[in-house]
Amino acid sequence: MNTDKIKKVVIAGGGTAGWMAAAAISKLLGKNLEITLVESDEIATVGVGEATIPTLQYFHQLLNIKEADFLKATHGTFKLGISFENWRDKNEDYIHAFGTTGKDCWAAGFQHFWLKGQQKGIAGEYGDYCLEKAAASAEKFAQLPNNGLNYAYHIDATLYGQFLRKMSEQHGTKRIEGKIDKVNLHPESGYIDSLTLASGKVIDGDLFLDCTGQRALLIEQALHTGFEDWSHWLPCDSAIAVQTKSVDNPIPYTRSIAHDFGWQWKIPLQHRVGNGIVFSSKFVTDDEAKSTLMNNLVGEAITEPRVIKFRTGTRRQHWNKNCVAVGLSSGFLEPLESTSIHLIQQAIVRLMRMFPHTGIQQSDIDEFNKQTKFDTASIRDFIILHYSVTNRQNSNFWRHCRNMPIPETLANKIKLFKETGRFFRENNELFDDSWMQVMIGQGLLPRNYHPIVDNMSDDELKRFLEHIKANVDGTVNQLPNHATFIEQFCHA
Repeated sequence: MNTDKIKKVVIAGGGTAGWMAAAAISKLLGKNLEITLVESDEIATVGVGEATIPTLQYFHQLLNIKEADFLKATHGTFKLGISFENWRDKNEDYIHAFGTTGKDCWAAGFQHFWLKGQQKGIAGEYGDYCLEKAAASAEKFAQLPNNGLNYAYHIDATLYGQFLRKMSEQHGTKRIEGKIDKVNLHPESGYIDSLTLASGKVIDGDLFLDCTGQRALLIEQALHTGFEDWSHWLPCDSAIAVQTKSVDNPIPYTRSIAHDFGWQWKIPLQHRVGNGIVFSSKFVTDDEAKSTLMNNLVGEAITEPRVIKFRTGTRRQHWNKNCVAVGLSSGFLEPLESTSIHLIQQAIVRLMRMFPHTGIQQSDIDEFNKQTKFDTASIRDFIILHYSVTNRQNSNFWRHCRNMPIPETLANKIKLFKETGRFFRENNELFDDSWMQVMIGQGLLPRNYHPIVDNMSDDELKRFLEHIKANVDGTVNQLPNHATFIEQFCHA
């Protein structure tokens, strides 16, 4: 192990990953560190990670970022969930909303009470008992006391990088313009010693963060860390992105619209709409996918459609020697549940918690990799769920998804829920209530409910369900329109 004290941190690459890392490390750990970020204006960032999940609020709290300032700078809007349209089957929609649904008891989750209510004909749709879902459907939003409404954001990713760059430089991060030409390794330890730029400039460091995107210049091209391919579980390998002018008020949710060969996203910002289509090149050509996207746009396109190729999977190690992969260099999970910025954030916060001030220890590396692997695999399973549990059979793509093998970890969750209605969150995994929302939304209903539900009479159960729904509806009725709230709170 390298027991030299860490003094110089070099971040290779900018974009969302690079500037999130620079902002956090410079503000929270930077007093005794020299932090350098290397990026080239000639290399475009992916820049389509424009939808987030609520955990980003925690990151901003750590950095003492004022929400209104951030939203103005990124032309942001609020996000209460994702509308999944045509996923369960054609012309069948549901919203996966943030927050929790109904009320649990000590022995059984709300889904058990709802299931009996459905069987008795006294329960509405599952989402009727979720405040965030009801607010999203009504296109309403407000910040409620005690985090009463769980939300995330839609943002312009390029503007977010610029916002964080300004903050990083204020806290001492030094940005160097240039392309990385060579990664120089120590001849004995195999650690990264320095980066040589195309200009000939050499940048040495003690700890290197690889934020070079799918190229993975440090973690893979230099250190040959290895990649675990998950494309047999996640068949989509391509995306096309395009931006359009806004023609309507922004809605407080992302739209995910399933097509015969993949799905289309719509992300409403204050000044424009982010659009794209994710698909499998085994089932459709780029031109056909582009045609489908362009024919389904609302509003005038203001950018040229851009094709992005990717391979789903994960790096075998996310921290290898003195290099930590952050962002797309660490792997790729398609953007279906908007988890890319969350995984960047997790890597940064985890690194800061384990920061090797007195030198790099294998025990830190092993623990970092173990935690990252669990996080990534649990999100992977949640995304696969959307493809695997579906009634769609109208195309070769969806027939493939219904019949493809799935990880045993996911198969066990599905089987347990289907047979018993039970779901158990593991090791503080990211998603909780979301599993029930998506399993039920995709058409998976449990065969049985927990017997504790029978302690309630049918009348008691009816009143219980009606009380929850009345509270949800009453709160939503008092909320302002989403567009009105943005206008007053964070108009860009």
